[in-house]
Amino acid sequence: MNIVWYPIDASLNSLEEGIIVPFFLGTKKIAVLKYQHTIYAFSEGCPHAGESLCKGYLDNKGQVVCQKHHYRFDPATGRNTSGEGYKLKTYPVKQERGIIFIGNYE
Repeated sequence: MNIVWYPIDASLNSLEEGIIVPFFLGTKKIAVLKYQHTIYAFSEGCPHAGESLCKGYLDNKGQVVCQKHHYRFDPATGRNTSGEGYKLKTYPVKQERGIIFIGNYE
């Protein structure tokens, strides 16, 4: 399986710290987050009920919180940290020449 890298229309400096924003990875909608100067990419929909995680927020531990049922996820691993057992799909991220690329296994 190969990783295909997609540039997104953002740079590290253009993303606001702690704000979850939507982007398209090909035709797939994903969420991108800058937290403590690191970029994370993950599924835009909560794996529990599909609510947009871009409507959610970060807690004081840097966990992504779904606004609907308040399930929490680690943006680096996708691990559900509030104990419900769901896993958030995450995507690899790299930066080259100021451009952010999100990887998708195809």
